[in-house]
Amino acid sequence: MAEAEGPGPEDRKPKSDEAHSAFTPPPGMEPEVPVEDQPTSEFALPEGAAPPPADAEGSAFAAPATYSASQSPPAHTPLPAPGFPAASPWQDRMRTMLRMPVDVRPVPEPVQRQSESGPAVGRVLDLTLRIGELLLAGGEGAEDVEAAMFAVARSYGLDRCEPTVTFTLLSITHQPSLVGNPVSANRTVRRRGTDYTRLAAVFRLVDDISAPEVDVSLEEAYRRLAVIRRNRHPYPTWVLTAAAGLLAGAASTLVGGGVTVFFCAALGAVLGDRLAWYFADRGLPEFYQFVVAAMPPAAIGVALKIAEFDVRASAVITGGLFALLPGRALVAAVQDGLTGFYITASARLLEVMYLFIGIVVGVLVVIYVGLQFGASPNPDEVLQIPHRPVLQILASMVLVFTFAILLQQERSTVWIVTLNGGVAWVTFGALRAAELPPVPSTAIAAGLVGLFGQLFSRYRFASALPYVTAAIGPLLPGSATYYGLLSIAENRLDAGLASLTNAAAIALAIAVGVNLGSETSRLFMRIPGARSSAKRRAAAKRTRGF
Repeated sequence: MAEAEGPGPEDRKPKSDEAHSAFTPPPGMEPEVPVEDQPTSEFALPEGAAPPPADAEGSAFAAPATYSASQSPPAHTPLPAPGFPAASPWQDRMRTMLRMPVDVRPVPEPVQRQSESGPAVGRVLDLTLRIGELLLAGGEGAEDVEAAMFAVARSYGLDRCEPTVTFTLLSITHQPSLVGNPVSANRTVRRRGTDYTRLAAVFRLVDDISAPEVDVSLEEAYRRLAVIRRNRHPYPTWVLTAAAGLLAGAASTLVGGGVTVFFCAALGAVLGDRLAWYFADRGLPEFYQFVVAAMPPAAIGVALKIAEFDVRASAVITGGLFALLPGRALVAAVQDGLTGFYITASARLLEVMYLFIGIVVGVLVVIYVGLQFGASPNPDEVLQIPHRPVLQILASMVLVFTFAILLQQERSTVWIVTLNGGVAWVTFGALRAAELPPVPSTAIAAGLVGLFGQLFSRYRFASALPYVTAAIGPLLPGSATYYGLLSIAENRLDAGLASLTNAAAIALAIAVGVNLGSETSRLFMRIPGARSSAKRRAAAKRTRGF
């Protein structure tokens, strides 16, 4: 008889609940589906959903399907940032969005008309670069050039663009989506010139392109841009030469010269201007053009001293220096530095330094030769400027008027900037009469120039340069520069370097004052409806001292 089998493994298990696994279903419930049969990915189709077509995107890492630009899916998930009012200037809107990260910029509807296949990316980028080239070549600040480029690209449907400006190089990159190949283009500014009439025309073109109520197709924008590039300067060469002479004569009157000094300074400036044009046509670098242009006024002043005429020969040389000092480039350089474009600011300051050294070399050579021939300049004469308020106000306004013509400004802006310059000189004279030092007096007067210039430009939706650059002409440090050069020629290096340092401080005060006045106007004239911090123009938070 067979023996009964002992208790098996299953019989030896305890019957208590503690012996069951935590994953074992309690009695009375249906057994759980095996784990390998459950969907484990959040990308799996739910039960009952129709399978996607064969060419649809099946993974988050797969390349997106081809789509038209007019119905493109968003390349990112934008934050709930409302759009900007159309009534606000495009400069303010674009500056604000440029300081925003790409993923938080509002995504507006394209402004200009497009074809059904979407914008021609290559042509839009090319048009953007050509517009930026004209602005940068005309002396516009790097921030405003980037804002204009961004406005053009955004108006034609390329909202994910990043423009970059570095002195002579313009580049722009467009990335259609997070997985799409970026498209980049760049352009180099080979030649730069001063023509504020062309600058104003480019600003009007950008304003029309970025306005929703104006229809400017790509073909129309190219046609208008070609017309702007082909347009000749508004003033002929002989008018520019005469304006240079009047500018030097008015500057000599500003520092105490009489009728004889006025005509001598005007003659020296005209000769210097013609010599500079002559050598420019033959390819001489700009540094040597400034050296040559500074020599005739200095030579006439030294000749008057040798002939012992009873006139202020120093005023002749000082007037010639006013026509050559690179105030426009200095203002643009400091503006770029204060707005965070340090590479462009450094390059422009280096350019200003080279031009200033060219002026120094030209004047020093003539003064040194004059000293060898027995010229006896009186250094104290430079600093003893007689007070003639009415005559000096008129001279300052003539100086600004002729400076505006040299900058090729539109006739409608010449009178406005002349008035702005007159107000600046009256302010400077009043502060000096109250015994305020020259540097803060200059900074305050230049701040008014920047404030009024920015207000005029915002009123007319134009660049601020035509309303600012010529107005700072009477504030340029011509007397301090000449006194420093004269002291160096007489081997008084301490006095000469101190005077040149003072001239540099006055020049920087002009540039900082103009920029501060412009920024002050933005504090009181914000974008319409921009009450939230998302709509304001953020500062350049790039350095914190470490």
